[in-house]
Amino acid sequence: MENQTSQTPKKNSNVIYFLIVVVLALLATDVYLYLQKNKSDTKIVYQNDEKTRLQTELDSLEAQIEQVNAGKTRMSATLQAKNDSLKAKIKVLRTELAKGKLTVAELAKAQEDVKQLRYFVTSYTAQIEELKKQNTTLATERDTLKTNLVTAAKKDSSLTKQNQELGAKVKVASAIKLATSSVVAYKIKNSGKEVDVTRASPAKKIKINFTIASNAVAEKGMHDIFVRIIDPTGNLITGTDSGTFNADGQDLQFTYKTSIEFKDDGSGYTIDWVNPVKFEKGTYTVLLYADGYTMGKTSFPLK
Repeated sequence: MENQTSQTPKKNSNVIYFLIVVVLALLATDVYLYLQKNKSDTKIVYQNDEKTRLQTELDSLEAQIEQVNAGKTRMSATLQAKNDSLKAKIKVLRTELAKGKLTVAELAKAQEDVKQLRYFVTSYTAQIEELKKQNTTLATERDTLKTNLVTAAKKDSSLTKQNQELGAKVKVASAIKLATSSVVAYKIKNSGKEVDVTRASPAKKIKINFTIASNAVAEKGMHDIFVRIIDPTGNLITGTDSGTFNADGQDLQFTYKTSIEFKDDGSGYTIDWVNPVKFEKGTYTVLLYADGYTMGKTSFPLK
């Protein structure tokens, strides 16, 4: 009887200990499950925050690309291809981030892709900015070159004008001019002898006597001489051998043409001219031209 009494309390103690262990185990399980839940919730929140951050960074990178392209810098084929590639990569990453829940591996890959993209965008931006600087430099050099060309053209035009003016002055200076001149009318006898006259009726020809002023720059050698004879009524006398020439900037008709040899030695010259028509009373004017300019003029009267 006593033995039964002593065994009963011992058995009750074991039951109590067992129940305590069970309760503790249940509590431990609840705590573990609670901690795991909190850890899972924290993980989900972290993933969502990281997705938002990555999406924001993609917005920033895309805005950076658009800003650098806003300058409309003319890009090479290589830079254009890089620009298109970066935009395509951003589009792909946006699609990936737009999915539902991302696994840890997917999130890590997205982070790495954005990191690489950030590097490429920075490199691309630097290249575009350098290209802009080069274009600015080239534009400045181009404008400077244009200015220099305009200045050079003006200078060349000015020099050309000066050379033309100088050439014209030299041409004028080198033209031979009359020093002295006189005209005598002659009649021709049956014997062929020439006798000077002052009356118009017997006159048949004239002799134009002249000397040329000394001219060191005039070309020595043969010079064409054009003669224009104006009758007392103001009309130019012409014949079958008359023609035109240019002098003093205008085209003129000549009465007679011949040549002389200029030696710049003070020599005298004579030009014989037979009138194809009858001489009339009055004063005749004789003009001589050479080298494109007027040599001089003289006149003679016939009674």
